[in-house]
Amino acid sequence: MRTDPSDDVLTELAVNARDGSPADLEAFVLAAYPCVRRFVSYLTDPQSADDLAQETFLRVVGSLRTFAARSCARSWLLSIARRVVVDRFRYAAARPAFADLPDWQSVVERRRLAGTPSPEDEVVLTDLLAHLPGERRVAFVLTQLIGLPYTEAAEVLGCPVGTIRSRVARARLQLADSVLAADGAA
Repeated sequence: MRTDPSDDVLTELAVNARDGSPADLEAFVLAAYPCVRRFVSYLTDPQSADDLAQETFLRVVGSLRTFAARSCARSWLLSIARRVVVDRFRYAAARPAFADLPDWQSVVERRRLAGTPSPEDEVVLTDLLAHLPGERRVAFVLTQLIGLPYTEAAEVLGCPVGTIRSRVARARLQLADSVLAADGAA
């Protein structure tokens, strides 16, 4: 049986903690902790819930002085908890994944989508694009790499479709010349 404090009581505890003593802060945290922990465990897994709840309260304590009580404290707390969970997911997604494989490079190459450039090709393409004038580069990237239709690229850049077509054609010629020059020098 849950015995969470009402929204009014929790908001009053938050205001007292904002303006009061460490004992007021402790009362607020003790009252709000079960709700926050339950919420983050629903969003992730029960094993991570304690860590995420603690991270939430670290942020809450840091920003409690800015709590203006325009909404209930529970909404404020749960929005912070949600951001903590999202940040954890983003952090985990940004970290490199380690493959416990003897030949990880061949696995990566096999899993690469057909038609996608290799990392080496991406470096070369980035270098080639860097030598294009800005307007040509933007038009080329929007239409040829991102895949926007010429009409949408024209809307994005605020110019006629014919201008986009011209910029892309000139960018293609310049890129082809650059590749031929590089092949001739090699």
